[in-house]
Amino acid sequence: FIHMLRNAKKRDILQLLRKAPEEMLPFVVEAAVAAQSVASLAALSDFLDFSKEPKSLLEKFLYAAAFSPRPSGELLRLVLDKLDGKQLAPEVWDTGIVAMGSLVGKLCQQKLCGLKEVELGVETILGGLRSAEEESEVVIYLLALGNMRLPETIPTILDHAEEGPTVITTTAISALRQFPTRHISSKVKQAMRRIFHEKRKSYEKTCRLAAAEILLDNEPLPMDVINILLAANELEMEMATLLLLKVQNSLHADHHPARRIMKDIMRDPRINNYNFFSKAGVSSSFSGPLTVTQDLLSTFGLDLLFLEGGFLRKSVSDFSLLSHGHQLRAAQVTIEAQGMESMLGENVLEGEEEPELMAGMSAIFFDVQLRPIVFFQGYTDLMAKVLLSSGEPTSVVKGNLLLMDHHQVIPLQSGFQVAIKLQGGLGLDISADMDVNIWEQELKTSINTRGSLTIDFQAELDAPFLQATTRSQTEMETSIHFDTILRFSGSPVLMCLQLRQEQIPYR
Repeated sequence: FIHMLRNAKKRDILQLLRKAPEEMLPFVVEAAVAAQSVASLAALSDFLDFSKEPKSLLEKFLYAAAFSPRPSGELLRLVLDKLDGKQLAPEVWDTGIVAMGSLVGKLCQQKLCGLKEVELGVETILGGLRSAEEESEVVIYLLALGNMRLPETIPTILDHAEEGPTVITTTAISALRQFPTRHISSKVKQAMRRIFHEKRKSYEKTCRLAAAEILLDNEPLPMDVINILLAANELEMEMATLLLLKVQNSLHADHHPARRIMKDIMRDPRINNYNFFSKAGVSSSFSGPLTVTQDLLSTFGLDLLFLEGGFLRKSVSDFSLLSHGHQLRAAQVTIEAQGMESMLGENVLEGEEEPELMAGMSAIFFDVQLRPIVFFQGYTDLMAKVLLSSGEPTSVVKGNLLLMDHHQVIPLQSGFQVAIKLQGGLGLDISADMDVNIWEQELKTSINTRGSLTIDFQAELDAPFLQATTRSQTEMETSIHFDTILRFSGSPVLMCLQLRQEQIPYR
């Protein structure tokens, strides 16, 4: 379909968009974005009316742009034009800003940072961050900076990490985690030390844990590892349990950057002893391989942080791909519930702000941070959701994406040329659900991921007296379901975790 659109005229594509059945329209829009021809972008510009189209279709268009493997300046220009000066639904605006961050970052990776569209995109995001008054606005602009991954924005992110309230600090640190290790400088590490060891002010436990992860995951210094381990003795039980399990995980993972340093430190019996590592909390951290080949390692990781009373504070499920020193976060889904302490009659730690009652979710997919989703905010909203729950899961991302788009001409020694084309498309559906049952004192979360990948490879030799073509197609489908059930009516808390992976057909 993309091949067809790349050879079509604007009027034909526009007619196709206008006459497509309602259920097929999202697919046509995604394919037109992936085609990225002058005609397809012009047709999209005429067709998409951001003041009239349904929110779901506009989000499809913006996410298709955000995941584009090699976006053009014209695609960014189209997104900028559609967002400029319009009165948009908050969800569409938020999706547009994170998509803009992803497009700017990918264009800069292609050495196209000098384009005026890129400069306008950077100024839009930084200017929006400077003028943002609402906490939710600041969060979206920081997520866009994480998608951009431009080193010159790191000082701005650090300011928000150290000075902001809990939500902004957490978001700023997660934006920093999007940057490759070479950009995690000594200045960044110094700021993370101040947050973890609370040198300037007190920070909420999830912020401190996130700061510790940056120190442990980016060419850690032995002194940082030792100080984090020693500090674990002073932390509350659940936080210390999770942190020590993360350290132990890095010892068992061959690919972890801290493994060698950890092994050296563990030779010291003052640190590596039963008294130090026998934390009795119920929080847990697990990481292990799913697939191991000569060229690829895919891993599944799960972190569960509980409150002292047994309620789930945060769960992070992570699927990552590692190949020849490069890491790609294929999918990371975070579910958070905060402010539950007061509902359970627990006291907030001295010096900590009492957080608002809220549950939500954020996801990173193929290194692109998506717009966060809120399940409920405030006690009234929670009761409404409990009483009026439809039982339908919340869609995180659903659609068809072009992940690979490569065209290369290779001259042979004989003087002939071979043209190689490689395209990879992904159909994806991620949904999540959180169900709080106050009467039964149960919390259920479920994350469902379904995907199908197709890769099309073609090599063509074209000479005056000879034509030869080699073609291969690969297809695979997979479905992964991750469920948790927590019952906190008694002590100890009962917890059931289930990870189901259906058989993968591979053709």
